[in-house]
Amino acid sequence: MQDRKKILIADDHPLMRQGIKSVLASTGEYEITEKGDGESALESLTQKTFDVCILDIEMPKQSGLEVARRIGELSIKTKIIFLTMYKDEDIFNQSLDIGAMGYVLKENAVNDIVDCIIKVLNNEYYISPVISGFLVSRLKNKESMISQSPGINALTISERKILKLIASEKTTQQIADELHISYKTVENHRNNISKKLNLSGTHSLVKFAISNKALL
Repeated sequence: MQDRKKILIADDHPLMRQGIKSVLASTGEYEITEKGDGESALESLTQKTFDVCILDIEMPKQSGLEVARRIGELSIKTKIIFLTMYKDEDIFNQSLDIGAMGYVLKENAVNDIVDCIIKVLNNEYYISPVISGFLVSRLKNKESMISQSPGINALTISERKILKLIASEKTTQQIADELHISYKTVENHRNNISKKLNLSGTHSLVKFAISNKALL
């Protein structure tokens, strides 16, 4: 018998957790853990390996977004699905920026969650159909950015990572500390990124990164 996939559900609404759990349990394919706040969810993620974590964006103690950021910082290998009641494009973009592969509206969660998990486990994105326009808008904006700054495609993996950190308004020293590299190495990367993007001036790179944060 194939091992069941391990799923963490973190939501402070018991009825929502129970609804999702019931749907997943009916398939017989998942081992399910429930948590009611972000802090306990993160604690579970550091103690046990989960294939997928389903995070409510708004939770006590730590929000889903905060938990997802910590997942990235700690290099925890779990795929992230966000739950939300809000049809908010800014939050949608933030969610994808920090690594979410699924984005499900609570009003559709019971119907969408199984399809979402299947897609995410196959390394595919899943967005609730009712807000698919957000993804179309994101892709169009990204195409526009690339056409205006074609050098973006010439950036190395390391340069892209640093550009994202610049977009998060981190200083050169903070980036060096986070990536465990020297201050001078970060400065060299910043200069190379600016050249490839044809940017000049003291603050032009920071302005570019922040303006295009959702697309990087």
